[in-house]
Amino acid sequence: MLEVTHEGTMGMRRSRKHTLVSKYEAFWMKNGETILEHQTRFTHIVNHLLGLGKMFNDEEMNLKNLGTEDYNNQGIQESSYNDDGSSLR
Repeated sequence: MLEVTHEGTMGMRRSRKHTLVSKYEAFWMKNGETILEHQTRFTHIVNHLLGLGKMFNDEEMNLKNLGTEDYNNQGIQESSYNDDGSSLR
């Protein structure tokens, strides 16, 4: 009885897990969000999913997290230019 009260029924856990998986899959860095805020949101979602039994491998989480940060995309765009600012294309 105490476990059900603390963790919720299986239906509630399944619903919560589904909601968090949707948030994880749609996770993206918000405009104006700092890297710390971004990382905190990501960690919060992942920790709750782990608590509900979702398994992740390190590579999956790293790619998901790195792929959502705007500063990564800026680095990729900047690398398409020569040192003098001319386009590599």
